[in-house]
Amino acid sequence: MIDSLDVSYGDMWGSYEGPAHPAPMPSSLAARRHAAGMSYAVLLSLRERPLALVERWPRGRWRLYLFDDASRRARMIDFEPLGTDKLLEVRNTRLKASDEQGDEAGAEPGEARSPARVPHCPAPAFGDWQVFVPFLAQQGHEPAATVVLNDVSVEEGAGPLRPTGIERLFVPGPRDTPDGPAVVELTDAGMLRITSGQMAVTDPGFLSDPRIVAVPPGEYPVTLSLLRTARSVEVAAARVTFLDTPPHAWKMTLRSDEDPGLLGEDEFYGVGVDSGTVAFMDATRAVDDEMVDDEVLDEQVFAPLSFVDRSSVELPGSEGGPNLVAFSAGRGDGTYPVWTGRTEEGQAVCVVIDFRLHPTDQEMEIFGGTGPSPA
Repeated sequence: MIDSLDVSYGDMWGSYEGPAHPAPMPSSLAARRHAAGMSYAVLLSLRERPLALVERWPRGRWRLYLFDDASRRARMIDFEPLGTDKLLEVRNTRLKASDEQGDEAGAEPGEARSPARVPHCPAPAFGDWQVFVPFLAQQGHEPAATVVLNDVSVEEGAGPLRPTGIERLFVPGPRDTPDGPAVVELTDAGMLRITSGQMAVTDPGFLSDPRIVAVPPGEYPVTLSLLRTARSVEVAAARVTFLDTPPHAWKMTLRSDEDPGLLGEDEFYGVGVDSGTVAFMDATRAVDDEMVDDEVLDEQVFAPLSFVDRSSVELPGSEGGPNLVAFSAGRGDGTYPVWTGRTEEGQAVCVVIDFRLHPTDQEMEIFGGTGPSPA
């Protein structure tokens, strides 16, 4: 009889198979995500053997996976909200063949069985995982009437990605990297013209969801930091400068609906890149409408940047109007942190995109470190 289970938390598993979380998180972070309606996963284990994985999905939905003796996910049970305080079991599917007691005789993988005779259970508050313990019987386990849940989740870490070494990205000179010696070179990418008082950071091929920083209208210099190795020259960082003064503090550039308190250790919100290119531009009037259609972008932005010796390009607007300064995004598509340097009074000094080509001190010590993670 099972009278005690270990509880741990992590990101959603996706297609991952294993006995423990691929990306564990502290219980405090999972609780904040629960309160915000965000996704996370709960693992119920018995002496390091996984028995159940509970996934919290958006809009009040839950999914429960039950494991077999080989620590494989053998059954999937989906729940939908029923009113405000109950869950309705809507699907119960056998995923893998198993000889375990408790499986239906003759059931085939992928076959859905009928929900339980009373197909609903209480909707759990955070930490109330007793709700899902009775379902362990479907894999032949015998849970006690009350099971003690022991929180074995990881400790609270250092929190979201921190803006360390941002200024150093723009100090020219030699560097050591895991790939060998390199040199940082700075290059001028032109002047960015802002007329609306709002600057956007975005992939120029996908303008619908930029990161926006309020700045005074004007023209501002754009500087690229290039990392030159024996094999290549890549854009390591880009900066647009509004004030000729050192930043008092660096802040992650957030949208209004983003909360850094919901980020795990070394995670960040950043600019998404799908065209291999990032741009600084005016937020409310990027450039003349006819200048941002696909054909113009292909001919005047993406094609020029495909040349090895070209790292940036300007797409001009109408006379006196805003322009667009685009540049290659490090090693291509991905998500990259955007930092705003601010004065003590909160004025924007500069905006920097870090394409994460420079290894952290820890990554230099531990070859092959993965670096920070986007949210």
